[in-house]
Amino acid sequence: MGICGVSWTVLLTLLPQAGAEVGQDPVVGTKINFEREIEPILAARCIKCHGPDKQKEGLRLDRAASAFRGGDSGEPGIVPGDSARSELFRRITANEHDRMPFKGEPLTAGQVALIERWIDEGAIWSENGPVDADQPTHWSFQPIGDPSPPLTGRSWGSSPIDAFVLRRLEEEGLRPSPAADRVTLIRRLFLDLHGLLPTPARVEAFIRDRREDAWERLVNEVLASPRYGERWAQHWLDVVQYADSHGFEMNNPRPNAYQYRDWLIEAFNDDVPYHRFIFEQLAGDTVGVDAATGFLVAGAWDQVESKLPADVALQRQDELTAMVNTTGTAFLGLTLGCARCHAHKFDPVPQRDFYAMTAVFAGVRHGERPLYSKEDALVLSQRAETEVEIESLRSELPRLRPAITSRYNEERFEPVHASAVRMRIFATNGAEPCIDELEIWSGEINVALTAVPSSSGDYPNNPKHKLEHINDGQFGNPRSWISNESGSGRIRLDLSEPVMVDRVVWGRDRHAQFADRTPTNYIIEVRVAPDRWTMVAGSQDRLLAPPPPGSIGGEDRLSSGTSEITRRIFEAEERVRALKTASPDMVYAGKLEQPGPIHRLYRGDVTSKREAVAPDTISVLGTLGLAMDAPEKERRAALARGLTDPSNPLTARVMANRIWYHHFGTGIVSTPGDFGANGGRPSHPELLDWLARQLMRGDWSIKHLHREILNSSTYRQASGPSATGLARDAGARLLWRFPPRRLEAEVIRDCILQLSGSLDLSMGGPGFSTFKPNDNYVRVYTPKETTGPTEWRRMVYMHKVRMERAPLFGAFDLPDAGQVCPKRSLSTTAIQALNLFNGIFVLQQAQRMAERLTELGGDPVEHAYRSAYGRKPSTREASAAETFIKEQGLAAFCRAILNSNELVFLP
Repeated sequence: MGICGVSWTVLLTLLPQAGAEVGQDPVVGTKINFEREIEPILAARCIKCHGPDKQKEGLRLDRAASAFRGGDSGEPGIVPGDSARSELFRRITANEHDRMPFKGEPLTAGQVALIERWIDEGAIWSENGPVDADQPTHWSFQPIGDPSPPLTGRSWGSSPIDAFVLRRLEEEGLRPSPAADRVTLIRRLFLDLHGLLPTPARVEAFIRDRREDAWERLVNEVLASPRYGERWAQHWLDVVQYADSHGFEMNNPRPNAYQYRDWLIEAFNDDVPYHRFIFEQLAGDTVGVDAATGFLVAGAWDQVESKLPADVALQRQDELTAMVNTTGTAFLGLTLGCARCHAHKFDPVPQRDFYAMTAVFAGVRHGERPLYSKEDALVLSQRAETEVEIESLRSELPRLRPAITSRYNEERFEPVHASAVRMRIFATNGAEPCIDELEIWSGEINVALTAVPSSSGDYPNNPKHKLEHINDGQFGNPRSWISNESGSGRIRLDLSEPVMVDRVVWGRDRHAQFADRTPTNYIIEVRVAPDRWTMVAGSQDRLLAPPPPGSIGGEDRLSSGTSEITRRIFEAEERVRALKTASPDMVYAGKLEQPGPIHRLYRGDVTSKREAVAPDTISVLGTLGLAMDAPEKERRAALARGLTDPSNPLTARVMANRIWYHHFGTGIVSTPGDFGANGGRPSHPELLDWLARQLMRGDWSIKHLHREILNSSTYRQASGPSATGLARDAGARLLWRFPPRRLEAEVIRDCILQLSGSLDLSMGGPGFSTFKPNDNYVRVYTPKETTGPTEWRRMVYMHKVRMERAPLFGAFDLPDAGQVCPKRSLSTTAIQALNLFNGIFVLQQAQRMAERLTELGGDPVEHAYRSAYGRKPSTREASAAETFIKEQGLAAFCRAILNSNELVFLP
């Protein structure tokens, strides 16, 4: 096979062959045209090589997209206008080992020249001009339409959604089902939006509410509840493969990952507009919403770093691939990870696009960072602005050295031949000047240790402060020298012999116990001749430190302009010190850094780097226009803006379909994580576009789209079967009825706790664990035998262990967070029934439910039915239940309720 995924015998048909009678040489001065000058040769060659029955197969090479994009190598097959960068031209001119065709004689010089000329002229493929090889034809890449609800032959429903659904039903000879009864509707709504049962009192109130807008009011009430965010955040956590542990063999906990989960619940409850929802997850740190960027590092992370550079690079590339793939699945409905090693096999995503997306996330690493409050974020912003002001002021100063410190100061200068060194002090920050140790360095030797000291006068009668301490090699206040003059003094060291010296080191107290008496205005001189001293250093080129009270000594040593600037610097630095933040919590939301260059990797091999790639979105969506060295934060922010651009045909469609999927059990596109050519096609394409438009026109409000769907007659249909419907559309994909389905693990568990009266509705914070604690280097997760009130919160708050099945409820198709999960599998197994019937948790809660029914008084059977099913038991059910309770006990009856289909299915 050739570089474009087609046979090289067919590729040869692109070229005039010796003795060929088909086609003519291009006229000098005109551009070579594929259709006019090459395709006739192609057709004739294919017939000759393969025979008439193979003609269609041979002509498949004229598909431009595949030829231009390239094949498995990831190299572009044809780069219009640049033969040097075209893999086609490289391969036909390569050495014998790498040359195409593999067999037979190489192309002639004339054939090679023709291909080179054709590419350099722009690779014109048709009479209409150059081919746009990247222009996709797949439905999901076409602009979102703006369809009007169709007219149908029947009057049914009041929503545009109903019109789209009814037309498809009529096309298939199907009819919609009648409306469901009110008990079914309220249970469906609560289980769908809250993942919990409505209370008997709420069911009764809805049944009695005869207002025309009773349903619409109920929908608004349910959407306004905080239970909504807990339920719908769980759907999103599946998509981003969220877990509270790292995965891989160590699988250590992420104790602060929950901050992202809490942000997500709050975002759904607050109806954060979807375009903002995307921006905050990709670049929330740029707008003070750090917890949202937990999205970036929600996937697995291998803590065990290899010692081999190539393996380290591979681990890092795996991390970045997970970020790209999650972003593609969640927001675009594309499997971008398939383009890591080569151009995507099914979708218009060249390998280069994958690495452009990789460059967007290249500055994100797994780990924690501070989570500041909004107030702290304001303080940090003010601090950053002040620090910019300080840097600006410093740029106006002459080139100054750091300010004097009381502990350590170094004076460097050009090497000079000296026989003595002296320090003259003109001012201090208070009282007589004090010097701990005066060092004079000649290369690596402190020549002061053998020098003879002298001074202008010594502090009297204090054994700690003597002249001989100035160069005794010992540090600290008790071994220092102090002048006898307030604010001034002079110290001199005569060297044992003249040497080259290049620096002097001094300090007030090298142990940093005292800061008073520090010289603030001084000069250092060396004796270069018996009667000549030369200044080599001094305080005149140092930044000023703020003068403390009690400063003593001479005039300001800098110009008035410089002094004004330093004063403003001091004031700004004081403001920075005053801007304090509380000790922040931590959040597992990634460590952010400015990345280096990102290269396309030949066949995905980290040791085979090709050209550097700028951060960008996939080319089919346009470009972000970023430079190679764009700031890290701007990369992610630009991508977020690009993904939510109204011209993007994918983002709104994907989210609209995802919402539809969770309401009906199947999306309009049955593969919510793959809108590419390998995914499903929409059952109602115009309806999908209408929903996407509604999402955007409704200010990207997710709750607005919920209302459109929930208020439709389509959603409010009964779920009962019909012979015709089952025969023609057994899965109810066309929605001739509401599709009933088993509830998810989280809903079953939470409803069991709700019925037993054990459910704790506390929101947020660190999750609870259903595994025994352990501190092993490689964690071992052993389920707890029993659980108590600590573990009876909603399951969304459970500490989710990656790649480890949750006790009891893991059998109900609970994702293991090993990979993105845009769509859960739905199985029915014996293990599920056995777990639910015999599990210690269910037995425990059945007993608690029995105790609760007893406390309520009255008829326990009616209480149980109203709580679990929203209705009274029939006469037959009541009689059977009473008999069963007499024989087996009330706890056994409650156990049967908790195992019933009517409880665990969405009606």
